[in-house]
Amino acid sequence: MTQPAAPPFRADHIGSLLRPAALLEARRRHALGEIGEDALHAAEDAAIADAIALQARVGLAVATDGEFRRRSYHSYFYRQLGDITPDAVGGEAAHAGGRGAQPTAAINSKVKWTKPIHVDDFHLLRAKTAATPKLTIPGPCALHFRGGDAAVLAHAYRDTEAFWDDIVAAFRAELEALAAAGCTYVQIDETAFAKFGDPDVQAALAARGDDWSRLIDTYIDVTNRVLRDLPVSLRVGMHLCRGNRGGTWHAEGSYDAVAERLFNALAIPFYLLEYDSPRAGDFTPLRHVPPDKRIVLGLVSTKTSALEDKDGLRRRIDAASRYVDLARLSVSPQCGFASVAEGNPITHEAQEAKLRLIVEVAHEVWGTN
Repeated sequence: MTQPAAPPFRADHIGSLLRPAALLEARRRHALGEIGEDALHAAEDAAIADAIALQARVGLAVATDGEFRRRSYHSYFYRQLGDITPDAVGGEAAHAGGRGAQPTAAINSKVKWTKPIHVDDFHLLRAKTAATPKLTIPGPCALHFRGGDAAVLAHAYRDTEAFWDDIVAAFRAELEALAAAGCTYVQIDETAFAKFGDPDVQAALAARGDDWSRLIDTYIDVTNRVLRDLPVSLRVGMHLCRGNRGGTWHAEGSYDAVAERLFNALAIPFYLLEYDSPRAGDFTPLRHVPPDKRIVLGLVSTKTSALEDKDGLRRRIDAASRYVDLARLSVSPQCGFASVAEGNPITHEAQEAKLRLIVEVAHEVWGTN
């Protein structure tokens, strides 16, 4: 088999990488007013250059900026759209490996795209790497999933339809700007779909007045409106996971509750799916994947430094191929290594070893990385 001509790649990764100590220190000093924006930007540039070198060193055909300019995978993007907080966290802190509190959203202004958010990030990647630059953005339904109609109507909106119209317009504007700049690979991080199968999440949604099954249809409709008639040069995939803050998680349960609609009604050509632990269930929901779509199996965990067994990964890929043809499968970690700036409880050495592992597995399974 050969490397696909378009994303996703046989060995892919979700996007975020552990922040180096020098960058964390620069961000701390910037918060204290000890250094200015230019010095922080220079520290970010240096860290991104090292991140690009890491991805090249392990043999990846894709490159991200590690999300090094962001505090979290989604907060930077949404805060460019208004007075919006997508990730307020309350409750007791969970220990690594445990269940953390589901973040909540506050929407204090209308959602409005005023300028490109990640185009400069794409330009830097394209200038620094021969690999395919990959940009990651949060999902368009994240705010509503985390706050419901109550958050939408609390301050900025009188009806939710106007909110959804603004969300669609903002996300389409950013995707069109990225496509115009030459970007060919964007990943939407939409964690809501993977969480709908958790009875606790279903109960929490019901307690606020939401029917979780109806929300699936709403979120599919909104996402399809975002994706409709985008430039054909732009490949947009969707990453799903059940939470990844500092090694904790927010939900558990298989994809069964959403699989048929997720894979067939949603106009996404490929999915990067969390599959690193029993919390994600087995591969049987993949029977709903139509023959024109691809799956990236997130088999390698970013929550622990323990390195997965290569033969075990190959056996799991073989098990998944009973439902999706091997030619339409790829492999990756289940999520990023640092969905928030503090990162997961994993060493930099383990991060590199895990990225190299997926490249080696891809080469052995498909003959290419």
